Amino acid sequence: MYFEISLRHRIGERDIVLDLQSNAPLTALVGISGAGKTTVLNCIAGLMRPDSGRIAIAGEVLLDTRNAIDLPPEQRRAGYVFQDARLFPHMKVAANLAYGEKMARTEDRWITRDKVVDLLGIPHLLQRWPATLSGGEVRRVAIGRALLSAPRFLLLDEPMASLDAARIDDIRRLIEDIRDELQVPTLLVSHDRTEVKRLAGRIFSLD
Repeated sequence: MYFEISLRHRIGERDIVLDLQSNAPLTALVGISGAGKTTVLNCIAGLMRPDSGRIAIAGEVLLDTRNAIDLPPEQRRAGYVFQDARLFPHMKVAANLAYGEKMARTEDRWITRDKVVDLLGIPHLLQRWPATLSGGEVRRVAIGRALLSAPRFLLLDEPMASLDAARIDDIRRLIEDIRDELQVPTLLVSHDRTEVKRLAGRIFSLD
């Protein structure tokens, strides 16, 4: 099983409750803005601790509140692509990618920088500053940096948000390539079920 996620977390007056099991290499979690999708990703990555729950990815237990298991973020090895990408503005694209590579231990690395650059189609961007990139290019670089951190799994938070139709199609094809060629377990969050229908083997709703 790629994803086994059962958690409950209260924010303000609202309870976020999710029970998800999926053996699909790419699983989507959809819901309206404010439903708690990003909170779920933060709990999986170890950036937040849910009130209760159990999270296992590809058979490895990352969190089990009942049995006092709570791996720190660096041991979970999530490749987390945030909705706002969070590239370092003072680093060119090549340096942003190199930063991701430095986050991984040598023995854990399973993909090279040349492979990532080729897969994402970004060799012409390496000497560019983030501020000069389009929205689609920023997403590609952020995904590349995540892959170079040698993740056990990917978390993609609204990777197609705020892009025009052509850029959405480009990112969708890229995610398909990652799904089919790299086969790294991926959880993709979106507010639009139609947007992920072509990509995901399983789609879950968070209401």
